[in-house]
Amino acid sequence: MASKSIGKKRTGSSNDNNNGGILSRFTTTVSNSPIYQKTQQTASNAANSTKKLLKSTGKAAWIVGTTFLVLALPLIIELERDAQLDALELQQASLLGTPPPAAPKSY
Repeated sequence: MASKSIGKKRTGSSNDNNNGGILSRFTTTVSNSPIYQKTQQTASNAANSTKKLLKSTGKAAWIVGTTFLVLALPLIIELERDAQLDALELQQASLLGTPPPAAPKSY
């Protein structure tokens, strides 16, 4: 019988066999603590809120961008054309000479 016990290796204490290693017990203890659970829930809520905020911000940016392209951009282009036309007329007037002022009518 003595020869049978010599060949056996000790794999760990009975505590280790029932609950796993010390790291496993520590992880289980920490994950079951109310502080950890509350922190995890708060982080999850913050992530969900951030996701909703980014989604709604993206929608708002799309609406503002397309509205600008449809309404404001043509107005800006037309105002720029008008300014260029005024500058061209002013340049032509200076090259050709300004017409004399109209004489006041006498009665």
